[in-house]
Amino acid sequence: MNSVEVLKDLAYRPLEAAKSIEDQLTAENLNWHPGHDNSIAWLLWHSAREIDVQLSQLSGKEPVWTAQGYQERFDLSLAEDDMGFGHSPEQARSVVVEDPRLLMEHLEAVINAQLDYLNVLSDGELAQIVDRRWEPPVSRGARLLSISLDAFAHVSQAQYILGIQR
Repeated sequence: MNSVEVLKDLAYRPLEAAKSIEDQLTAENLNWHPGHDNSIAWLLWHSAREIDVQLSQLSGKEPVWTAQGYQERFDLSLAEDDMGFGHSPEQARSVVVEDPRLLMEHLEAVINAQLDYLNVLSDGELAQIVDRRWEPPVSRGARLLSISLDAFAHVSQAQYILGIQR
């Protein structure tokens, strides 16, 4: 198994974890705030958006959010490029989603775009530096690793919130 294959396996993990709770999601539990501003809806939305925005930067392609009409379908009062980083409590609480299927469709579309991108990369391209604002500079492979790990962490938080609601 080469590095690209490992990244493809990892890229699918957030969707796999989200699908494990899909049949338990309702409009009520999606938007519950367990003593925190980030609801399950926010966590699943952010998981997809952070992958989408960063993948768009890497690939040079339009984000799934706008290319596939999710911005209109979600109808949130947020900027087109908003992905949730640095949200105020009010902004986080403004992410209200009634339809669990919409969240899952969006996450799946973004993961599919990520897998499509990974399918055209070689191991050598993973070493290319894509962000020099950090020390050490961030390689394409490290960025792809971090966006999948971040998404998986947030989906895991959504699983936890769902578990404490019972």
